[in-house]
This record gives sequence, structure tokens and C-alpha cells, in this order.
Amino acid sequence: MELFETLKKVTLDSYRIHHLVAIFSLVYVILKISKFIVKRNEWIRALETFPGPPKHWFFGHVREFKQDGNDMYKVVKWGESYPLAFQMWFGPFVSILNIHHPDYVKTILASTEPKDDLSYRFLIPWIGDGLLVSKGQKWFRHRRLLTPGFHYDVLKPYVKMMADSAKTMLDKWETHSKSDESFELFEHVSLMTLDSIMKCAFSSNTNCQTVRGGESGTNSYIKAVYELSDLVNVRLRTFPYHSEWIFQLSPHGYKYRKACNVAHSHTEEIIRKRKEALKDEKELGRIQAKRNLDFLDILLCARDEDQQGLSDEAIRAEVDTFMFEGHDTTASGISWTLYSLACNPEHQQICREEVISALEGRDTMEWEDLSKIPYTTMCIKESLRLYPPVPGMSRKITKPMTFFDGRTVPAGCLVGTSIFGIHRNATVWENPNAFDPLRFLPKNSAKRSPHAFVPFSAGPRNCIGQNFAMNEMKVVVAQTLKRYQLTEDPMKKPKMIPRLVLRSLNGIHVKIKPVDLEP
Repeated sequence: MELFETLKKVTLDSYRIHHLVAIFSLVYVILKISKFIVKRNEWIRALETFPGPPKHWFFGHVREFKQDGNDMYKVVKWGESYPLAFQMWFGPFVSILNIHHPDYVKTILASTEPKDDLSYRFLIPWIGDGLLVSKGQKWFRHRRLLTPGFHYDVLKPYVKMMADSAKTMLDKWETHSKSDESFELFEHVSLMTLDSIMKCAFSSNTNCQTVRGGESGTNSYIKAVYELSDLVNVRLRTFPYHSEWIFQLSPHGYKYRKACNVAHSHTEEIIRKRKEALKDEKELGRIQAKRNLDFLDILLCARDEDQQGLSDEAIRAEVDTFMFEGHDTTASGISWTLYSLACNPEHQQICREEVISALEGRDTMEWEDLSKIPYTTMCIKESLRLYPPVPGMSRKITKPMTFFDGRTVPAGCLVGTSIFGIHRNATVWENPNAFDPLRFLPKNSAKRSPHAFVPFSAGPRNCIGQNFAMNEMKVVVAQTLKRYQLTEDPMKKPKMIPRLVLRSLNGIHVKIKPVDLEP
């Protein structure tokens, strides 16, 4: 009987505890929602001078984006109705001021305001707090320490390595050149740019383009990058996933952690091998006497004015950042450029003749050739305008910001720059959807705002690796045109989709034929 009474008391106490926990949880949720509602009303008032397209009270504009290949054009269309900038809502509580005009983007990009703490926060478990997402003194110090890694003298030897990687890819394309069928090129280009970044930045010959598994694009690192890019996008678009614990407990969170482990294993192995190789060498001069310096040498040996280097955690973050930024964005730029030239055979032929003249009988590009292909360079820039590898970016401002027309946004506002929107803005570019490389003749560029074309961003937080990327694009495009004629497949037009970089839902397909078989 006494045991029964004890059990009864324990049960009642347990019930009361659970009851209290439920009450406190409910109160917490109510207070949290109330806080969000107050914040939402504050942002509605703060952005009232920036009207935007009609939104759903709960979903905001999320359901307007169907992930069907037309979302990018929708933003451009909205821009026609709301000049300069307009507000967009992701769910009921997250608002972003979307800017799509050079005069507005100039103000935000001239600042050192940090990246937003929403979408970029979702990248940190993957790429760490590296140059892409860090802020303040940490960003400034890392930028200063890493800048020597992109000096002219460091970049120059990379051209031969890029040319070798491109040749390996083009050799693999021989099979496709004998077929009348189109093939998907983004995966091939991704493997090739990964091969290049490994050779150039990390002095590592992985043979990832030719080893078993690389042929079909199943390289584990490439697959991990694709999956991580998709999962970051899913998380951004799914409001409950903005909560760390909800995302971590979800199937998507599990996949994200698994893919992160694959990516981190890849970069940790690179760092481990280099540290082992450099254990007796601490000075760049002594290393350079033996071989060309690379990005990882400079990263490991970098010292500030107090002779302090980067921590192991910081080194891995910068390697993860550069591994992703250095291969995936460039792969997007090259793939869309080749597609653009496939769709515009007259410009393709002018480029080919220019390249053949510059190479003087050689098959591969050299450093001196990069300045000999101005028309090809203009075509690359025009493709970057139409298909920017990074279609948008976002900052969270730390103090009120006033734009040229007098409108102001308060501290804490998320300001998104639609690079795609700026590049397709009809008030800035005549006939913006047409492929016209002559826009980039010096006399025509001089008539435009320097912020009308920002594929690598601009200002103090511009892309540190933009010269590396442009050099690789020139090398790969030139060698491809020297060897193959490209034509589009009208039955497989790409459907643009913004992930971390600009991709296509159904891939990017082209047909190729050897140049010497042209009629």
C-alpha cells in the first residue's frame, strides 16, 4: 500500500512537472512569436518607402519562386515595376531590400558592411569563418595576409597548369565529338576546375578527371559541393530550418553534416600533407627556390606585423572557402560561356580565328597569350553579364545607410544585391537579353557606371581571386574553341537556377565537332 502511494505521488509529481514544462514551453513560444511580430512590424515601417510586389501574409514571396528555371527572370520583371530597389519577404519575419541598379549598388559595395547573418550563416559549418563570411578586423587581417597569394608572380605559373587541365578535359571530349548527340558539360568542367585548383593552389596532382569515378562526375568532393549548395538553398527557403536545432534534427540536416564531413576530409588531407612537406621549411624564399609558390604555401607561412600567423582553424576555413570559390564559381562561368558561344556561332567563329592567330600553331595557352585575345575576353564578359556565376549577394548593415535618392534604411537591415538583376536591367543595358560582346569595347564601357557590371562584386570586399578566375576562363575557352566547334541543342535548353552559384536544373548541353572537320 505504501509502495502504491509512493508511485502515485511520483506519478502526480511527474505529471505536474510535465504540465509546468508544457506551460513554460507554450509561454516561451508565444513570447518568441510576439517578438517576431514586433520585429516584423518594425521592418514594415522601416521599408515603407521601398514598395514591393504583393506578398502572402505568412509565406511572403517564397511561393513565387517555383524552382522551375524562371525564378531569375521573375526578379528582373519585378524590377521593371519597382525601379532601383524593392522589398522581398522570406516567410513572415525575414525581409530583404533587393537592389538592382548601379547607383544603389555603389553605396552598399563601397562599404565594408559584413555579409548577412542569415544565408551566409548557413555556410559556416561547411566553409568556416573564412574571407567570404568573416567581418571586421578578422576579415581585414585575413584579406591582408592572403592578398600576396594572388600576386602576378604567383598567378603566372598557374596558366600552364590550367592549360594542362583543360587539355585533359578536351581529350575526354573526343568521344562526344564523334557523336551527333549533345552532352552535359557542367560536370566535366567542374572536375576540370577542381583539377586546376588542386594543381595551382595546392600543388596536388589528383588525376580527378581521369581516375575511376571521375569520368562520370562522381568524385566525392564534387558530389558533396553539389549537395551542400542545394541544402543551403533548401534551408534558406524553408523558414523552420532557420532554427538550428530543427534543421539539425531533420533529414536535410543529417545530409548536410554528412556532406560537410566529406568536404572537410578532402581539405584536411590537403593541409596535412603540405604541413608534413613543409615541416623543415618556414620561409617562403627557401620554398620558392625549390618550386613555384602556391596559395597554401602563402597561407601556412603568412605572418602579420606581430609575426603572428593563422590558426589551424583559420587555415582550414580559408582552404575550404578557396576550394569551393575557386572551382565551383569558375566552373559556372566557363560552362555558361561555352553555352553562350554555342548559341552565337558568328561570335564563336571570330573568337576562334583570334585564338588560332594568338597561338601561332600551338594547342595550349601561355601567360603571354592572355592579352592577345581581346574579342574572346569581351565574349567571356558578356556571358558573365548574362549568366553571373554568383547571381546575388547580401549584407547586413550595421548603421543607417542613405542612398543617392535620399531614401534610408536602418541599421540591422538585410540588403541584397541582385547581380543578375543589375546585369539585365533595361534602364542600364540596351536590349539586355541579347548577347552582344561589343558592349565591352573600351569606348562603350566608359559610358557606363563601373557598378553596372559586377560579376566579381566591387569595392573593398570584391573577389580576391577574380584574376585567377578570368585567367582560367580565358585559357579554357580559348583551347576549347581551337579544338572544337560548339552548337546548342534546341531540345535541351538550360533552365537557370540560383544555388550558391548559377546552375541549370537540367544541365547545360552542347554538341561538339572537331574544328578540322568544319566544312
